[in-house]
Amino acid sequence: MAGQGGGGGGGGGAAPKPKQDELLPHPVKEQLPGVAYCMTSPPPWPEALLLGFQHYLVMLGTTVLIPTSLVPQMGGGNEEKAKMIQTLLFVAGVNTLFQTLFGTRLPAVVGGSYTYLPTTISIILAGRYTDIVNPQEKFERIMRGIQGALIVASTLQIVLGFSGLWRNLAS
Repeated sequence: MAGQGGGGGGGGGAAPKPKQDELLPHPVKEQLPGVAYCMTSPPPWPEALLLGFQHYLVMLGTTVLIPTSLVPQMGGGNEEKAKMIQTLLFVAGVNTLFQTLFGTRLPAVVGGSYTYLPTTISIILAGRYTDIVNPQEKFERIMRGIQGALIVASTLQIVLGFSGLWRNLAS
């Protein structure tokens, strides 16, 4: 028993190296035989076009419904409604492009959201806009108020996200 102290004896040498194929995960099709393609493999072009059109139809509802319900309350007409829909479509396209190039590459619907509707309606119905008679001026002032509120809310979300404070609050 004298040789089993701290001096490095008494073992069978180094542990055997794991086989290279054990480190790789099993292909998804072996794990889930019903899966047609994986997250990292794109679908065939005809199916990708069909899925892209489906994505467009899903987000078209929010893109059209939000301006249709809000613009008349703000004093705007059909021209302002069309401009708001065009702006939402453009920004949604740019956001989706950024999501696919730099984000998680998931087909996320990055467009208008019903989340901000209660706050937006409260801004529209604020007493400071009731005295404005000219509908165009009323629409522009309300749009400025909504844009300012969105900038402040976005800045708060950015600060909370990048500071890590939200992680501490959610734990």
